[in-house]
Amino acid sequence: MKVNVTEREVMDPLADFGGEKIDLNEIPSEISKISLFDNTKPNANVILETIGSNLRDVEIIHSEKPAGAGATNEQLKKAAQGDVSILALGDCGSCTTWVILDAIRLEKEGVATISICSHKFASFARNLAQSHGADSLRILEVEHPIAGRKRDEVVEKTLKIVLNIKKILNIS
Repeated sequence: MKVNVTEREVMDPLADFGGEKIDLNEIPSEISKISLFDNTKPNANVILETIGSNLRDVEIIHSEKPAGAGATNEQLKKAAQGDVSILALGDCGSCTTWVILDAIRLEKEGVATISICSHKFASFARNLAQSHGADSLRILEVEHPIAGRKRDEVVEKTLKIVLNIKKILNIS
């Protein structure tokens, strides 16, 4: 049997950071609007609906984008209409990458963010944020797996992080 070995250079998405640090936006003391930014991963909508239904006295802005790709400028503009944007869901490599990169883009536009990633991809998400100068990007973990689970199970997993979201947002 003959085997051909081909070497290729591959970009390391977690390479050492050489740029400027990103100053994250403070969570506003008064929040009137929150955008829920859905990357259309299976059950991301359930996570965001559960979060939204547990946040009282705020206007909810729904925005979405395709999974596995960066948001367009128009999609980011809609997500930026909130005082805070909550992004979901990072539960695979490409989707986690784009949740984090979109959160960083929103932070650069002046919008505070909270990113939701499964616990299996949270470490990757934090390393990616750090490699882009956003060391303290707010990333919350929901129990993996999410895709392929029944709605009730996803709601139950999400309710475990709702209190943390309320603490971050300084709301009851």
